[in-house]
Amino acid sequence: MGREVTDEKLQKYFRITEEALRRLEVAVHEKSLLYAVAKDFLTMARSYFEDAKYYYEKGDYVTAFAALNYAHGFIDAGVRLGVFKGEDDRLFAFG
Repeated sequence: MGREVTDEKLQKYFRITEEALRRLEVAVHEKSLLYAVAKDFLTMARSYFEDAKYYYEKGDYVTAFAALNYAHGFIDAGVRLGVFKGEDDRLFAFG
């Protein structure tokens, strides 16, 4: 149980990650030293999300799932670091 990356599981995490990317806000001022970190994390999250879509379309569910996890890892790391605003615990890990 839980050992397969199913289409259903992928669709769930695509929805969550896509919504998180849509709702994500940079929480640091453009002149802050952390602004470059925020922009880099956002670029990486978006890039991994696009990679996930590419691999999903190719039928490579394992790599798609891995890419989604990397995408969300950058999102959550940014929230934890304080460079992103994210207050919905359904979408973001914070604390």
